[in-house]
Amino acid sequence: MKKILLLSDTHSYIDNQILKFAKQADEVWHAGDIGDLKVTDTIQKLKPLRAVYGNIDNTDARMEFPLDNRFTIENVDVWITHIGGYPNKYNPRIREIIVNNPPKIFISGHSHILKVQFDKKLNLLHLNPGAAGKSGFHNVRTMLRFTIEGSDIKNLEIIELGQRG
Repeated sequence: MKKILLLSDTHSYIDNQILKFAKQADEVWHAGDIGDLKVTDTIQKLKPLRAVYGNIDNTDARMEFPLDNRFTIENVDVWITHIGGYPNKYNPRIREIIVNNPPKIFISGHSHILKVQFDKKLNLLHLNPGAAGKSGFHNVRTMLRFTIEGSDIKNLEIIELGQRG
């Protein structure tokens, strides 16, 4: 069993609220737009981190993290990318791959809009944790946490971190 904290779009911002939830997880996953690598460096001092770079990330982030991170944890195939779209509107870059070889969990960030949606056609769970940082148009900073046990995804929770301002 693994407890996962999923966040995205920190845009160089990290605070004690984020770190409190990171400490409670077994792994932290970051779906891009990290900003300053102090964010990921701080998380990596606490917990194992899986991350991808986003469109605002600089060369340092792009050298440390991939564009796509696909892996298996427990018995669950996971794909994280920053700009991936969502069911029925997948990004053209990944559309053919996801249709021909769908993961069980598909994670993207970028939109700053929290979204949990099951894709019935591809039999996958799409997750977008919204934005944990303060940059952007979102009003409430959000993250997701859940448990993976065997091939089951359980205890999915939305974490609201308060107003962006």
